[in-house]
Amino acid sequence: MLSSFLDYLRIEKGLAPLSIIAYTTDLGQFVQLLEKRKRLLQTATRNDVRDFLQQLFSNQRDGRSVGRKLSALRQLYRYLLLDKKIEYDPTLNIESPRQWKVLPKSLARDEMDATLSAALARTNHAGEQNTPLSVALAVRDRAMLEVLYAGALRVTEIVSARLEDLQLEAGYMLVRGKGDKERVVPLGKAAQSALSEYLTHSRPVLATAKKATARTTSPFLFVARGAHQLTRQRVWQMVRAASAASGRKASPHMLRHSCATHMVENGADLRTVQTILGHADISTTQVYTHLALDRLRTVYQKHHPRAKTR
Repeated sequence: MLSSFLDYLRIEKGLAPLSIIAYTTDLGQFVQLLEKRKRLLQTATRNDVRDFLQQLFSNQRDGRSVGRKLSALRQLYRYLLLDKKIEYDPTLNIESPRQWKVLPKSLARDEMDATLSAALARTNHAGEQNTPLSVALAVRDRAMLEVLYAGALRVTEIVSARLEDLQLEAGYMLVRGKGDKERVVPLGKAAQSALSEYLTHSRPVLATAKKATARTTSPFLFVARGAHQLTRQRVWQMVRAASAASGRKASPHMLRHSCATHMVENGADLRTVQTILGHADISTTQVYTHLALDRLRTVYQKHHPRAKTR
């Protein structure tokens, strides 16, 4: 069936050899998914097509690439429909890839705990064996991880956060987000404790790390050695290193997604989560309900004694 369609493209449509190869690869990937589900091309459903496209997005394929594969499937099923090999086109009414909302990746709660525990362990290890500067860096990194997770901050927001934005005793901080929009985010006890240790013991050490004679001042909350402003790249490296303990390669944005997902899982209303994230439209926040439901379904299937009973 697939070979006859490719012959049709080559002979009737006059497609170039490279285009035929691309179609063969695209359709072959869909056939692999169907084989795992014990289906044939003729019996594929609309859900099979959507799951295939979602799988491509999950593997970091861009919208243009996914769109090309959807186009290949549409042409195949149009051909089979006209040739009366099928009675139903499973690609009918499938949205264009640019209309899809890709579910954001987040860490599970135990993975998040492992990441934060690794940061704490690094702080303790630095205190036992390393220099005051190493300890200061470890304490700073742990405080940043706690704040990223507690307040769902973007990486740009945390490197540009200022001392004056923090109200530690009150348990919140002012965050300047996209388009210079300001929002207030709460900080839990863990984040407050880590920040207090950083401000008391770590930040003064970093401020004098390169200038022993005078303390360098900086308006920024989190600083590099010599009180220089942190770079986005350094925060990425720090999060990636800490998350290795969980078996994942996390990014700062995954901590933001994790905060929102875990709040929804624990019963937080979407309006509150929307406010903390700084979303202008609540429809952007609603994606986290899908994540929470997916995880709920996974846990249920794993632990309920009759979840897999037929």
